[in-house]
Amino acid sequence: MAHDVTGISAKEALLKLKKGNETYLNAASNPGDISPDIRKDTCENGQFPYAVVVTCSDSRVIPESIFSAGIGELFTIRVAGNVINDFQLGSVEYAADHLGSKLIVVLGHTHCGAVGAAMSGHTGGFIKAITDEIKAAIGDETDEYKACCLNIENSIRRISDNLHIPAEGTEDGVKVIGAVYHIDDGHVEFME
Repeated sequence: MAHDVTGISAKEALLKLKKGNETYLNAASNPGDISPDIRKDTCENGQFPYAVVVTCSDSRVIPESIFSAGIGELFTIRVAGNVINDFQLGSVEYAADHLGSKLIVVLGHTHCGAVGAAMSGHTGGFIKAITDEIKAAIGDETDEYKACCLNIENSIRRISDNLHIPAEGTEDGVKVIGAVYHIDDGHVEFME
């Protein structure tokens, strides 16, 4: 049976994420439902993700594992450096408007290669489009953690401004927040 979260508030979704991360901290495997039954149910009845997670493509950052989520629970958007452009905005808008997700989380992480590359200025090719966006967000910041947070805040602003979501949330309860995943120990620090 699909995890129907129609009507779940941003506050309730945040509590689910926090509880899921607590479970993850001591888990050896993902307890989220990935069973044949949930695959069949979500195929037949659709998806109802309780949160949108915009995060980095880094292979160490797996939102479904980090939040102990199963199939159909998170609408995950991944791009190096968790930067936001029209493709990510369209995906966020789809999840909020058509799937009913009330919470949008921009999840950055420690030891991010894209943030590090933006700080060092040693990039070229297509990667430069990503690092230029991050560099504009972080300015001359030299502390990796602070740069990560500035980059997250920039992505939050881009989502909020373009999708008209005020800092306190919208009338229908959609809220955008930031979070930092700490690769070394697995905990998620929410920027509330």
